[in-house]
Amino acid sequence: MNNKTPTSILITGGAGYIGSHTCRILSKKGLNLVVLDNLEYGHRDALEVSENLHFYQGSVGNESLLKKIFINHKIEAVVHFAAYTYVGESVAQPEKYYENNILQPMTLLRVMKSFGCVNIIFSSTCATYGNPHYLPLDENHPQHPVSPYGKSKYFLEQIIRDYSKAYGFRYVFLRYFNASGAAMDGSIGEDHDPETHLIPLLLKTAKGESGPLKIFGNDYETPDGTCLRDYIHVEDLAEAHFLALSYLQQRKASNAFNLGTGKGYSVMEVIHEVENVTNRKVPFEIVPRREGDATSLVAQASLAKSQLGWEAKHKSLYSIVESAWKWENGPSNGKYNN
Repeated sequence: MNNKTPTSILITGGAGYIGSHTCRILSKKGLNLVVLDNLEYGHRDALEVSENLHFYQGSVGNESLLKKIFINHKIEAVVHFAAYTYVGESVAQPEKYYENNILQPMTLLRVMKSFGCVNIIFSSTCATYGNPHYLPLDENHPQHPVSPYGKSKYFLEQIIRDYSKAYGFRYVFLRYFNASGAAMDGSIGEDHDPETHLIPLLLKTAKGESGPLKIFGNDYETPDGTCLRDYIHVEDLAEAHFLALSYLQQRKASNAFNLGTGKGYSVMEVIHEVENVTNRKVPFEIVPRREGDATSLVAQASLAKSQLGWEAKHKSLYSIVESAWKWENGPSNGKYNN
């Protein structure tokens, strides 16, 4: 390979919700990006056209395509987003999740190893902790995931740890809490089918695009009886990936970090904030609890601050909802063309 070829970062699942926002941030930082996405849930339109971004459509389980990418580009590190992420679906279809979230990434790891690429940032989740024993959750909390989705993320963490011990891989696991919001300028945002995240569901309800929102239980041990979650703005998550890349390059060390604000909001509090931002009433109905929903999930993210120099900038729930509302009411009406 030509030594003058600039190094690139491979972003798997880079056309997805968090991946596309991360690509935007990394591209603005001047990094050369290679995006691999099968577009099952991602959107090509979510990626800005740029001279320093190359796109390949395909799966992380496609070994020949991965080898082509590694041959054509000098891949320095991998940021791995590509995964199925619906908790309920994972309970009903565990095989689908273990195949996609574990077996296919093992092909990626094998190709990385064969090309001597040992740096990986893994998009993990607070779901690896399972039901909390204490709050806020720190990185030392026991990991006992309760859903196949959470287990698939946990198992891949363990596999990468073993690759680190055996083959010298360096990793950063970023355990997200509730990703939310959209680009602050409204240019890109969240577009899932089906949509399961609370804030976009509420906004679509406020727009009259769907019926009353279903609230799964109001008998939890919280001030208003509804579940508490830590909402973290997607651009803050994206910034953490840039800092994680710097961490790997400079410290050449491995670690796991929680990404959250440290404050939880109940479902009812989010509804009230959506009503404040939109100036519209949001109809809802109470239905029975949903299996696997923890009462409260709130992050202790001090390790990310001390080690990565990362801290959430968009801590206000109002600003998070406002950014999502801007995307929903922008030229694309909260939807991508493809």
